[in-house]
Amino acid sequence: MNTIICNAIRNMKLVKFYYDGGIRIVEPHCHGITTAGKEGLRAYQIDGYSSSGSMGWKMFDLSKANSMSVLDKNFDMPRTEYRKGDKGMEHIYCEL
Repeated sequence: MNTIICNAIRNMKLVKFYYDGGIRIVEPHCHGITTAGKEGLRAYQIDGYSSSGSMGWKMFDLSKANSMSVLDKNFDMPRTEYRKGDKGMEHIYCEL
């Protein structure tokens, strides 16, 4: 999954996956190991299911993600709120 996500981040492609009850579509910004020791993805969710009912910044525990695919659609630029060196990550594999 690491290669798929890092390629999506590098190429600024949207990612779609099944997570916690439904399909999510996100703009991936950072992939690594979280401070909780899990493989994680910091992303801005733009569409799909949300248990909270809201879109926006989320940290996804990738052990709960299935059927991940990179969409043939780019997002324009990193979200201005994103800061390099995500504090929620203990180790970063790749980021915008």
